[in-house]
Amino acid sequence: MNALPTMEARPKAIEDRAWVDEAVRRIEADINRSADTHLIRLPLPGAPGITLYLKDESSHPTGSLKHRLARSLFLYALCNGWIGPSTTIIESSSGSTAISEAYFARLLGLRFIAVMPRSTSPEKVAAIAFEGGEPHLIDGWDTSGEARRLAATLGGHYMDQFTFAERATDWRGNNNIAESIFDQMAREPHPVPRWIVCGAGTGGTAATLGRFVRYRKFATRICLADPVASVFHRHHADRSVRQVAACTSVIEGIGRTQVEPSFIPDLVDRTVVVPDAASIAAARKVSALIGRSCGGSTGTNIIACLALIGEMTARGQDGSIVTLLCDSGERYRSTLYDDAWLATQGFDLSQHSARLDAVFGSRP
Repeated sequence: MNALPTMEARPKAIEDRAWVDEAVRRIEADINRSADTHLIRLPLPGAPGITLYLKDESSHPTGSLKHRLARSLFLYALCNGWIGPSTTIIESSSGSTAISEAYFARLLGLRFIAVMPRSTSPEKVAAIAFEGGEPHLIDGWDTSGEARRLAATLGGHYMDQFTFAERATDWRGNNNIAESIFDQMAREPHPVPRWIVCGAGTGGTAATLGRFVRYRKFATRICLADPVASVFHRHHADRSVRQVAACTSVIEGIGRTQVEPSFIPDLVDRTVVVPDAASIAAARKVSALIGRSCGGSTGTNIIACLALIGEMTARGQDGSIVTLLCDSGERYRSTLYDDAWLATQGFDLSQHSARLDAVFGSRP
C-alpha cells in the first residue's frame, strides 16, 4: 500500500487536501473490493401468499449493517474537512459502529477510540481491538458526553453517529441499502415490499429507507421495531416525549434513552414494540432456520414482521416484507446465546418460541 502523503514544506491546506484525496481513494477502493450483501428468503409455512426476506448485512467486511454507516461517516467527515492526517477519531457506540469505524480508521492510518458502556458484549470489545481501535468503557449511558470530552481533550474529531447518520448517507441512491434492496427484489413475485422493517440506534437507516421510497414513489411503508425500554416508539406516538430515565434493553445497537438528531419520526409509518425475550427467541429461531447465528436486533425486526404478517393474513393480503439481518450472533455468544446468562437475567423464551413456530414451522 502506498503511504499517505506526509507533511513537507507545502502549505498545510494543500497538503491536507492531498491527504484527503488519497483517503477518499482508499475508501472507494475498499467499496470496489466489497460485493453487495445477500437477500435471503425465509419460508413462511404458516403464512402462504406472504414472502419474508432478510437483507444480510452481517456479510460486510466488519460483520454488520454499521459498515455502511461508518464508510459514509468517514467520507462525510473527510469531504467536510474535519479529518486530517493526524486526527484522532472518537465515537460513541454500543459496539458495531465502533468496530466498523476502527476498520476505516486503520485503513487511513488514524488513531481510533470507541467510548462504550461497560456492559457491551466482550466479543464486540475484542473485535474493536482486533481492528486496531481502543475501547474506552464507562459506567452509565452517557457515552456521547464522554466522547465529546475526549475529543476536546485530545484535539480529536468526535464522529457523532447519532447526529450525522441521517445526512451522511446519499439517500437518493449510490448503492445505499434501500437501492440495494429494491434492485435485488426486482425479480421476486412481489418486487415492491408492502413493508420494510428496521430498528433504530441512530435512526439513520430508517431515514434512508423512508426518504428513498418517497423519492422513488414506491408504496412501501417503513415499520420501526423498537425495544420496550426505548424512547423512539414513545416519541413516535407523542412528539413531546424525548427522553426516558434509562434504556435497560439488553438488545445492543438499537433503542436509546433520548431521541437522537438522526431519528426522523415523520419517515416512519408505524412502530412495533418488542420485549427483549421475544427478540432473543426470534434471533435464535432465525439462526436455526438459516444455519448461522444472528444478533438480537435481527430478532427484534423479526417479531415486528410477525405482527405485520398477522395483520396481512387477517386482511387476506399477499405481498412481501423485507427486514434486516443486522449482525452476527457470534458477537453475543456470552450473552444472548448463553442459557446460563439468560437464566440470570430471568428471560423465559418459551411463549415467544411457540409463536415463532406457528409461522416458521417447528423445525429446531
